[in-house]
Amino acid sequence: MSTVAIVGAGEIGGAAAHALAASDRVRRVLLIDPAGSIAAGKALDIQQAGAITGTHVRLEGTDDLGRAIGCAAYVIADRASGGRGEWRGDEGAAMLRTVIGSAQEAPIVLAGAQQADLLAYGVLEAGLHRRRILGSAPEALASALAAIVALEARCSPSEVALTVLGSPPAAFVVPWSEASIGGYALQQMLSPPQLSRIEARVARLWPPGAYALGAAAAGVIRAILFSSRRSCSVLASLGGEFGVRNRVGIVPAWLAPQGIAQTRTPALTPRERVQLEIALGG
Repeated sequence: MSTVAIVGAGEIGGAAAHALAASDRVRRVLLIDPAGSIAAGKALDIQQAGAITGTHVRLEGTDDLGRAIGCAAYVIADRASGGRGEWRGDEGAAMLRTVIGSAQEAPIVLAGAQQADLLAYGVLEAGLHRRRILGSAPEALASALAAIVALEARCSPSEVALTVLGSPPAAFVVPWSEASIGGYALQQMLSPPQLSRIEARVARLWPPGAYALGAAAAGVIRAILFSSRRSCSVLASLGGEFGVRNRVGIVPAWLAPQGIAQTRTPALTPRERVQLEIALGG
């Protein structure tokens, strides 16, 4: 059982801490924020709820990032106060450099919907290997899309398998040709008008809400720690996928304790390939 550090005790960070605690798959969650009292209060609230939910994860809140040295994985989320939201820009870069100093070889997950530039900075300027830093927000988008597909198909979202490609904030491509519902090809289960209605809503699903972003980050952390066999849609610095290098894009990936273990390139129709080239600026 491992310790996970979440940097930022805002709405996204709090949701990620709650989701990790509820899963009961880690030993300790360390919630870190410059507003240490808020981080400590949220950690205590989630900890006390464990007696009701039956979870046994230990939660601690602090303003001391030095306590995060040696954690198994790190999440960079959003600030608890000040109205400045997700860690990004110059402040985000400074925070990322500090986290890198504590993280040793552990992976770093960016939980926010507006942290693509921070991911690019981490690889191109801070020197992180592209497999060690990734964004989890696309998993929240894929989850929302699966819920909409399930409504159209009148099935459970758990029966829907799909992925999302492209580049935030508005250039997304869904490879419908390989999506499925209950093991059957999605395009056989839904009519063209239904697919058109769903496709028209994809861009409007971004950015996902704080709870969805936090839950997605927790899901990605679990996949990292336990080498999940299910691929996740993650934001990454592309290293040749789709013929693109050194640009940030969404890619399906299998995860492991070191971060991205392997990426997967879906089979695309000619139309989907053209859409993806446009989305990635090709």
